[in-house]
Amino acid sequence: MQPYPGLLIAAARRAIKQAVLARIAGRQLTAQQFWLVIGVDEHPGISQAELAGRVRADPPAVSRALATLAERGIVRSDPDPDDRRRTCVHLTQAGRRLARDLEPLAREIREAVVAGMSAEEVATLTAALQRVVTNLDRLERRSSARERASQA
Repeated sequence: MQPYPGLLIAAARRAIKQAVLARIAGRQLTAQQFWLVIGVDEHPGISQAELAGRVRADPPAVSRALATLAERGIVRSDPDPDDRRRTCVHLTQAGRRLARDLEPLAREIREAVVAGMSAEEVATLTAALQRVVTNLDRLERRSSARERASQA
């Protein structure tokens, strides 16, 4: 009997989170903050909305996590000169130092996730997971639409 894919996805998510937490113990970071620092390091000047999309997190949760990182002097948010409604996120000097320490940990975790897989297997897995996310986003939109319709 093959395990339900959703349970395997949940188990993989938990395992990745535990791997991150084990490697960042003592750094006063959450797993989400870890990935946000890595994301900003890899994409300097990324908008908060784009960053939330990259880490597949709720924009308000990303905003709160970035506010905490800003209070600690790790990131700063600047208005986009081309669009004042948009905020661009950058690492501070302390944030860049932290990112240099975290980069090998992120690389180790990313490599562990796909260890032993061929490039074709990684591409297939990525496509399948993107389909799962798309399907669940569609489900959520339908559910939200039904809820709005029932309240009208």
